[in-house]
Amino acid sequence: MKLPRDLSGKELVAGLCRRWDYHVVHQVGSHVLLATDTPGHQRISIPTHKHLAVGTLGNILRAVAEHKGVSRDAILSSIR
Repeated sequence: MKLPRDLSGKELVAGLCRRWDYHVVHQVGSHVLLATDTPGHQRISIPTHKHLAVGTLGNILRAVAEHKGVSRDAILSSIR
């Protein structure tokens, strides 16, 4: 699946919290720190920019997909 060019950081944070058991730990400036304990502990920083850069979005989705053991497309489709 092609990565969207118009996905905001806030939309990504909301989708990961709603569907993938992440929760907001804290926010420093324009970055939100998310954490999960399912299936193991992981922390990930997400910029809350209006439009996430394609490379940044791809790296975040890859890290979450590897941790959760699912495909990148499954995560992206559940967020959009």
